[in-house]
Amino acid sequence: MKIGYIGLGLMGFPCVLNLIRSGYHVSVWARRPEASSALEAQSAVLCDSPAAVALASDIVFLNVTNAPDVEELLFGPNGIASSQKKGLIVVDMSTISATLTREFAARLAPMGIEFADAPVSGGTAGAKAGSLTFMVGASENLFARIAPVLESMGTTITRIGETGAGQIAKSCNQICITASILGVAEARAFAEANGVDFAPVREALMGGFAGSTVLKLHGQRMISNDYSPGFKSALHLKDMKIVDDIAAEQHLPMPVSAIGVEMLQRAVDAGFGEEDSSAMAKVLPGKR
Repeated sequence: MKIGYIGLGLMGFPCVLNLIRSGYHVSVWARRPEASSALEAQSAVLCDSPAAVALASDIVFLNVTNAPDVEELLFGPNGIASSQKKGLIVVDMSTISATLTREFAARLAPMGIEFADAPVSGGTAGAKAGSLTFMVGASENLFARIAPVLESMGTTITRIGETGAGQIAKSCNQICITASILGVAEARAFAEANGVDFAPVREALMGGFAGSTVLKLHGQRMISNDYSPGFKSALHLKDMKIVDDIAAEQHLPMPVSAIGVEMLQRAVDAGFGEEDSSAMAKVLPGKR
């Protein structure tokens, strides 16, 4: 099976390496030549357009920042759709709106191109380790065909439901992560405001019901003041704005998510957009 991959950033680059290590023939395209040239030495085939990637592949993965990027890759000049390749499968690992995901799938279907959404959790560490969590929106038949390839990049591969369902699951993931990071940040602020070192507090909490991956990893970031990005604040804000927009359309109260959007926006406005989203701790109001 021949694989195409578009989007060679912090997540995409290691994903391509894992596909190559699993024995797949991989064709790539990137807007920045330097992003793809390093993969050429690892046996990836460089293409000159998204359409060329489509023509060289059975399955094309997209891993880009937002919905306009996905739309441009699919339907722009020399985009995937222009290849008119019947039987092609496109799997979008980006995090975008479920509504737009369904629209893109509907536009591609008459061309004989199938579209699945498969957003991920696990960050750059998970991408490098090949341990990503995939939340997939696809028919059962399509899922059965793409799951073996996803296993080259992840360890938890779950079909959530039909097209768009993966994006809804990813939004749920971001809601939980946002709330958890803010909870840890508030606990740290509360401890320090009361003259207590947060490091032993975190150690104690890890042994009880408050223990979590977020407390373990992001709590340590806050203690070490190390906000090198596992997942950038600006991207986390983008994801939570998707939640905010959908909730507004549905008149669905989401108070915790609304606070998360506010705090992420503060972090970005303070110049921490390229830092890890746990940098919300740096803009939390109150004495430290």
